[in-house]
Amino acid sequence: MSKRLLLLEDGTLFEGEAFGADLDVTGELIFTSSQTGYQEIITDLSYTGQILVFSAPSVGNTGISREDYESIIPTCKGVVVRDGSKVSDTWRSQMSLDAFLKLKKIPAIKGIDTRALMRKIRQAGSMRATMANVGDQISHMQDQLQATVLQTDHVKQVSTKNPYPAPGGKRNIVLIDLGLKHSMLRALAQRDCTVTVLPYDTSAETVRQLFPDGVFLSNGPGDPSVLSETLDLVHQLQGEIPLFGIGLGHELIALANGAQIDKLAICHRGNALAVREIATGQVHFTSQNHGYIVNRQSLPEGFFITHENALDQTIAGLRHRHLPVLSVQFNPEASPGSHDLSAIFDECMEMIEAFLERKTRR
Repeated sequence: MSKRLLLLEDGTLFEGEAFGADLDVTGELIFTSSQTGYQEIITDLSYTGQILVFSAPSVGNTGISREDYESIIPTCKGVVVRDGSKVSDTWRSQMSLDAFLKLKKIPAIKGIDTRALMRKIRQAGSMRATMANVGDQISHMQDQLQATVLQTDHVKQVSTKNPYPAPGGKRNIVLIDLGLKHSMLRALAQRDCTVTVLPYDTSAETVRQLFPDGVFLSNGPGDPSVLSETLDLVHQLQGEIPLFGIGLGHELIALANGAQIDKLAICHRGNALAVREIATGQVHFTSQNHGYIVNRQSLPEGFFITHENALDQTIAGLRHRHLPVLSVQFNPEASPGSHDLSAIFDECMEMIEAFLERKTRR
């Protein structure tokens, strides 16, 4: 088994065993606390440009299944694990994790002390890192890493280039693709929705021509402040058509209404993160994957907080007092993770029905 290096921008060096694709990569090093669902995590487009560190002690033992893709072409840069299982022991598996990563051109490294690595990330925050084969000059790797400027146009990279339909039922939904997960389409199909998926830079007029009952802004990677086209879309459609945001979509709705967006020192990434529902005080477990939050002190006018992170009290959900606008920072469709708050989709459907009823009475 060949050796592979993981070099952090502060000079820390880890050595482990290579698996997956034979490539050298540089990206933002982040970790996920999820203990299950590695296939869904690797194929989640919100991890675009990032090297994923798994806190789970062993990854790969259930192989890769056709039912568990969140995207067909994953865009994470690399994978880091403590133990990478060579054997998958479930009847659902079509291939091993190693074969999958080779197929998708994603390099990986195992045999790393991921606990020590995660402690370093928690102390320093996310940082740049390079994954390369043993034999490369460390000093050259360090120079290259320091000179690397990471991409910021992640949504442009992963958003669909052409509109496409996902037939379902009676409700007509437009979904703005910022890096959507397939499970979001499944959740809408289960609620009798026919979905039209549109690119992130779609114009408001194009949306209007489809006469949607509601517009969803999907989850996705990166900084919402660079998405001027999508922000303009929110400005133009808010109050005219019910709007719903998940993850990056939540941040865009808040930003479009004057909120400040902050980058987290320690990102929220995992499938059992506690969220408190303000109205009831009940705590739910949620799936989350984001590095930005809505600043609580800059709560947009007309909005109130529906959910908050139980650990750091950051905003996890917003709703407008008068307009049909609702957004959540977590992933209610889970995959992987708890389905505690999947009823958010039902709440969206109820908001659409109420809006249509009021519109008919006018």
